[in-house]
Amino acid sequence: MHVPVLLNETIDGLKLQPNENVVDCTLGAGGHAAAALARTAPDGKLLGLDVDEAALEAARSTLGAYGSRAMLVRENYRNVERVLHTQSFGPIHAALLDLGFSSLEIDDPTRGFSFRFDGPLDMRFDRTQDETAASIVNSWNADDLSRILWEYGQEKFARKIADGIVKSRREERILTTKQLVDVIAHSVPGFYRRSKLPFPTRTFQALRIATNDELGNVRSVLPVLFDALAPGGRLAVISFHSLEDRIVKRFFLEKAAEGRASIVSKRPITATDEEIKRNSRSRSAKLRIAVKTP
Repeated sequence: MHVPVLLNETIDGLKLQPNENVVDCTLGAGGHAAAALARTAPDGKLLGLDVDEAALEAARSTLGAYGSRAMLVRENYRNVERVLHTQSFGPIHAALLDLGFSSLEIDDPTRGFSFRFDGPLDMRFDRTQDETAASIVNSWNADDLSRILWEYGQEKFARKIADGIVKSRREERILTTKQLVDVIAHSVPGFYRRSKLPFPTRTFQALRIATNDELGNVRSVLPVLFDALAPGGRLAVISFHSLEDRIVKRFFLEKAAEGRASIVSKRPITATDEEIKRNSRSRSAKLRIAVKTP
C-alpha cells in the first residue's frame, strides 16, 4: 500500500477551504487527493492526472466515494494546460505536484524501477511510450550514458559504468535489472560495492529520470500551473532529490522577485522523525509552497 508523503504538511500548507478546486498533477494512489477532497467538501472538485494506468486504477478505488467531485485523467502532467481546457476546470485554488514515484511502481518487479528485484529494464511511468531504460542502455553512446549518470545521479564512477555498459552490451543486450546490476558491480571498486548506499542506486535513479524526462516535465509544468492558479492560490511541490528541488526553488524565487508570488517558508518542509520511522521513503522528501499574489 502506498503511503502519501508529508500528507498533513501538504494539505495544511495549501490552506484548503470548503468548495475550493484542486489540481493534483501526480495522482498516484490518491492519498493526497482524498485528503484534499475531504477538506474541500461539500462541493469542491479535484482534477487528478497520472500517466500510469495502474496508479489511476488504485486512485479510482480510493476516490470512488467522492463521485463526480473527483475527475481523473490519464495524462502526463506536462500536458496539464490542455487537460484544463478540455475539462473546463476552474477556478483553481490549489495545485499539487508529488514528484516521487509510488510503492505501486517501485515494488512491482515487472516495472524495472528497483534493483531489489530481477525484472525487465523498463522504468517507464507511461508504458505506451517507446523509450525504455533498456533502449537507453543498449543504444546510447558512452559519452551520453556517462553524462546522465553524472548529471542525474551524481554518480562519481559514471564513466567507468558507462564504459562497462558499452563493453557488456557488445556481447549481450542488457535487458533486465539483474544484468545491469552485474555490469555496475564489475565496473566499480570493491569499497564502493560495500558502501552504505547500495551501489546501483545512483545509476537506477539517473536512468529513471532520463527515461521519463522527469526534469524536463517539471520545468514545463511549473509556469503553466502557476499561471492557472486563481489569485491567492497555492502551489505545493514535493521533490525527492536535489535536481528537482533546485528547479522548484529557483522557479519560486523568480516569481517572488517578479512580485507575483510569496514563498511560504525559506527552507523546504521535511518529514518528522515519526513519519520517517513509519515510512523511510519520506526521508528525502522536501515540500515547497508558493502563494500567487492576489
